[in-house]
Amino acid sequence: MLFNSHLFVFCFLPITLVAYYLISRVMSHRFSLVWLVFASLFYYAWWNPKYLILILGSIGFNYLFGRLIAQHSNRFLITIGVITNLGALAWFKYAGFLVQNLNVVADTNFHLQTIILPLAISFFTFQQISYLVDVYRGTEPVSNLLYYALFVSFFPQLIAGPIVHQQEMLPQFFKEQISKFSQEKFAVGMTLFFIGLFKKVVLADSVAVYASPVFEAADQGLVISFFEAWGGVLAYTYQIYFDFSGYSDMAIGLGCMFGIKLPINFDSPYQATNIIDFWRRWHMTLSRFLKHYLYFLLGGNRCGRNRRYFNLIVTMTLGGLWHGAGWNFIIWGVLHGLFLIINVIWRSWRSAKNRVVGKLEIWLGRVLTFVSVVMAWIFFRATSITGASGILKGATGQNGAILDDRLEPVLSWLSPVVQFEGTHAGYFNLYGVPWLIVLGLVCWFMPNPVRMMSRFRPALDIGTGFYDRVKTRFPEWQPNRRWAVVVAVLAVLAITHMARVSEFIYYQF
Repeated sequence: MLFNSHLFVFCFLPITLVAYYLISRVMSHRFSLVWLVFASLFYYAWWNPKYLILILGSIGFNYLFGRLIAQHSNRFLITIGVITNLGALAWFKYAGFLVQNLNVVADTNFHLQTIILPLAISFFTFQQISYLVDVYRGTEPVSNLLYYALFVSFFPQLIAGPIVHQQEMLPQFFKEQISKFSQEKFAVGMTLFFIGLFKKVVLADSVAVYASPVFEAADQGLVISFFEAWGGVLAYTYQIYFDFSGYSDMAIGLGCMFGIKLPINFDSPYQATNIIDFWRRWHMTLSRFLKHYLYFLLGGNRCGRNRRYFNLIVTMTLGGLWHGAGWNFIIWGVLHGLFLIINVIWRSWRSAKNRVVGKLEIWLGRVLTFVSVVMAWIFFRATSITGASGILKGATGQNGAILDDRLEPVLSWLSPVVQFEGTHAGYFNLYGVPWLIVLGLVCWFMPNPVRMMSRFRPALDIGTGFYDRVKTRFPEWQPNRRWAVVVAVLAVLAITHMARVSEFIYYQF
């Protein structure tokens, strides 16, 4: 049951909302939370009821282990807890990948039956590891199983984040006013939900059709030319942006409808001026987890320059592997690790020289960061190293350049280096160009919807100073008729595009 499906929008969500507020009014706040846990588990079980046993077992194990760790503060216990969680994740997500590589390296013939990856296991595993570590470090454990179950299973953030901390969620659950209906929080939530739905089904899904043919051809070993490669890569660059941005807005919006604030998880990352800034804006709660529970554990930047570089590479490599069991994800992580190292070196040099950052440097940094991120997406999207190599060869001009022959009268001066062949020659359709231009402008210049609603604070800041940054020049959202019309138009456009329902990209992780 996807957020962008008719079943969710017109059935599950209204029933869950009405029952939530009705139960709170007729019975009690506590029973409304019981209902929310039941609805969340039902939502999770909709894909495959068998995996309900997995998430319930995970919730029960980590709840009990958290209490044990709090009582004894034993390193052995926290080690067992973390290893158990990572072991379950490794079995379901990486066992097949490890066996496949072992067979190649050792020339063996081991075989595993197909293991179906349980939905959201990467997210609720990391969330509960952070809970156990926080308890070990002194945070008070959750004393009530109901609240802990809701902390893990709350459906707006269960499948693809944000990865939340107990300190962010538990205090909210105790407040009875969250289950009291409020027109303001409902209007804020509906606005964010439909903006996110529009991003997903109108923007992300519409540009996806221009990315898929290019990457599929490359994975089949077909030759990809210069313009095809860049067209396909840019199309995917905007697809994943609006897909994940849309999901993040919808998750926060759904939380607001239930009176619960989720952490901000997406902050216009293509407007970043360097790669460090990018990772403060892209999947912000995953970046926080990797920083606090892996990078700092390895020593962070406290163990000297070379060790810091090593820690960055290890952190980002494992971050890439978290996204999927494949060498393409590992390479993607390594690339971002190298980008971060270069960024750190540049900052150190600039600081030593006391250089003042000017506007030109800011814009050059933004362009260089964007190009670096785009090139790394090639490995993230391709399903094979061969496919990624094919795209890279095309993007660097090694396979020549082909354009639609209808452009020859205008671009004939390019004929020494460009071939003009056939209508919509190649794997990238010419009609995708306007999409790339429009979406590029939106990514680079439009504000984050949550920032436009900053006076209502619909999401939790996770220590990035999100609400303290320079205000956007765009008009702030207000609960008035004008904005109601804008949101209604976006909602109608989104709903009319929901005939072709597609899964969110981050659901596969």
